[in-house]
Amino acid sequence: MHDHTEPTCPEESAHAHAHAHGLAHTHDHEGHAHHQHHADMMSADARRRVVLAALLTGGFMLAEVIGGLVSGSLALLADAAHMLTDTGSLLLAWLGYKLAARPADPERSFGFGRMKVLAAFTNGVLLILLALWIVWEAVNRLLLPSPVLGELMLGVAVLGLVVNVIAFAILHGGSREDLNLRGALWHVAGDLLGSVAAILAAVLILWQGWYIADPLLSILVAGLALFGGLRITREAGHILIEGTPHGLEAGRIIEDLKTHVPGVANVAHVHAWALTESRPLVTLEVTLGPGASAETVRRAVKERLAHAFAASHATVEVIGDVSPPAA
Repeated sequence: MHDHTEPTCPEESAHAHAHAHGLAHTHDHEGHAHHQHHADMMSADARRRVVLAALLTGGFMLAEVIGGLVSGSLALLADAAHMLTDTGSLLLAWLGYKLAARPADPERSFGFGRMKVLAAFTNGVLLILLALWIVWEAVNRLLLPSPVLGELMLGVAVLGLVVNVIAFAILHGGSREDLNLRGALWHVAGDLLGSVAAILAAVLILWQGWYIADPLLSILVAGLALFGGLRITREAGHILIEGTPHGLEAGRIIEDLKTHVPGVANVAHVHAWALTESRPLVTLEVTLGPGASAETVRRAVKERLAHAFAASHATVEVIGDVSPPAA
């Protein structure tokens, strides 16, 4: 038995259609409408959440900028910069949801669903750049320490923590599978940790006069932001280059279908990718066993893909048994 996973080319398609005696090339959308409706509802909820979080972070950002400039605190300024990018990132996430909700058209058969993945990728890159900027500034502060007004720094940081906790709670209540929402959540989580770091730095400055605590804790926050940025960028980038979703590897699909779907003699030309993190897509070719019904097998394969692999959108090409007759 020889399984093929290379991309299907026009020659292969012509070869498949040559087997007219057992050919059934069909593509339906059973269950797809219900899945899409559920996804639309989740996106609408996420869109409302990111708008509320954007209003909170954007409103407090100006106060934190003023507090950072007056107190001389890098931790506050870093947190304010983080909140600035948070606001922009949350608005970008909102734009991604709005564009993703637009219907498909003749030029874009899948619509704009990928826009929220692109927004998540952009947010991840912004997190990485922000983290690098904070580290750069912190190193300069370590080389040339400067005094910080601990009282003002502490007051602004506490208010920032309250705002960030509220924004985090709003976003955290959304879908855990939504990559765009997770990107926005990482931004706010980094901002929340930035406020905590600023509070700790202010306490150490007031208690021991350790001005070095300000840049050191800023580096810690930058490291956490870098971790989140790299993770979101990697996951979104994998979707954008149409990488195989976890659990949908060709070998696993082939073995599962041959084991659990009666009438399947062989499975080949398996391709799995994802439109978004919650919409995996699969195309494959199934060779029928002797006496198997093409329509029965086709439906059974699609049902198995939806049940075992959560692939509600699948294109299944069925060809008859092309093995030579027994002598």
